Amino acid sequence: MVKILVGLVTVISVLGLFAIAVIQLSNQVRFEHYWTEFVSPPLSFLAKYDTNIVVDKKVGVSQVSKKELMLSNLNMTRLTAQQVVIDINDDELLAWTLSSSDELLQFKSSLNDTKIYRLYLELIVEVLNASTEVPLNIRIKNIAGQLNVGIDRVLDESEHQNLKVENTHVVRSKGAVSGAFRLENNQVFKVIFPTAYSSFSWPIFLFLLVFMLGLFALVSYQLIQSLERRLRNIETAASRISRGELDARVSKAGDEDSISRLGTAFNSMADHIQRLMLVQKEMIHAVSHELRTPVARIRFGVQMIEDCPGQEELAKQVRGIDGDIQELDELIDEILTYARLEQGGPILAFQEADVSAIVEQVVSEQGSVKPEMSIFSEYKKGSDVWKISEVEARYIHRSIQNLVGNATRYANSKVCVVCSFDSETCRIDVEDDGPGIPESDWESVFTPFARLDDSRTRSSGGYGLGLSIVRRILYWHGGQAFLGRSHMGGAKFSLVWPRKQAKH
Repeated sequence: MVKILVGLVTVISVLGLFAIAVIQLSNQVRFEHYWTEFVSPPLSFLAKYDTNIVVDKKVGVSQVSKKELMLSNLNMTRLTAQQVVIDINDDELLAWTLSSSDELLQFKSSLNDTKIYRLYLELIVEVLNASTEVPLNIRIKNIAGQLNVGIDRVLDESEHQNLKVENTHVVRSKGAVSGAFRLENNQVFKVIFPTAYSSFSWPIFLFLLVFMLGLFALVSYQLIQSLERRLRNIETAASRISRGELDARVSKAGDEDSISRLGTAFNSMADHIQRLMLVQKEMIHAVSHELRTPVARIRFGVQMIEDCPGQEELAKQVRGIDGDIQELDELIDEILTYARLEQGGPILAFQEADVSAIVEQVVSEQGSVKPEMSIFSEYKKGSDVWKISEVEARYIHRSIQNLVGNATRYANSKVCVVCSFDSETCRIDVEDDGPGIPESDWESVFTPFARLDDSRTRSSGGYGLGLSIVRRILYWHGGQAFLGRSHMGGAKFSLVWPRKQAKH
């Protein structure tokens, strides 16, 4: 989602910059076009007259030499074609045209000045005051058409009191410009000039608005389509898993954005489900196998009870059945514990506990069970400072007890529990002086229901679940359990976990 938002913000920013650039460029072109169209009519009209006559009389107009102006070849070509060339530099307007006598006329004015408007008025007054047989209304129509302005007679002269001093007058009002002039016959006329230039243009604004909205919609559609395709990929994987295809995964998962992280989480969930299904299948097979022996012994014991000749034989068979029932109970407890740890883990209440006290408790308990065995603990230097750790004490106790119990079954005479604690981790190594375990079997011993020596394990009361339970307990503590070789000659089982649990 963050990636999409960043993409949209980027698109909006780019569109905004594009719109600003287009507006600036269009305003520059429109600005030059406006003044070219506005200056051209009076200069083109002047170009038809004898230059020597009109130059001295018209405001802002002068005659210049072609050599003085370093005009480009393009501008000279335009002048030769009887076009008007303008140059706007800051607030100054310069315009040139060629007269009928091939002389170069120049008009110079400030953009905020009224010279160009007064030039219009002077030309109109000169033409309308000229003696001619053409009626005045026809002359007004002709000059208005040539200069592209509107000319209306003013009946109420009080509207233009300034005309009593001068024959022409220019008025600016809210960006609009109008003019008035008085003829020799005292008739007053009003001149309507073209609309003043405005940087705001509705057609350009509407074009940019439609273009930007269309482009924004297109980009948004592409982003949403990309998002939809990725979500559809997750949906497809989920549908395949629901049909039993447990190896289905989301492609292109990662941690780039929320959708990628969702794909990664989905793949992790699918891996866990696939592993749970495999474990469930193995457990069903193993449990059915494990239950056969005690159930068969119970059935055999029941049959023997029917044939018992005396109380002593009867009591012996009952004790045997009771032992088999106890074995079944322990097996079920182991299976339930492993299933609870495997299927998502228990709700662990991590609390600070003295790990050394747990170790000493296990050593004491196992020592009372195996008095003939030397069971003792050792602590690395400085470990007593870091003996407090965030753990689920009940499960850590069970893990250590399981390892020490296994070690007593196979040790010759000694079992040592070595503790090494520091500021970051806790480590407990359970070592014995027994025959050890071949390195090729170090990983397989943690597999559920795995037995390296089936007859010996059965005689010692194991079900092949203890080490699997230990590994899962350490997994939920953020640690790991692994196997190595002890300097005492036997096996060395190690438990390592962080002293402080990560905060979620």
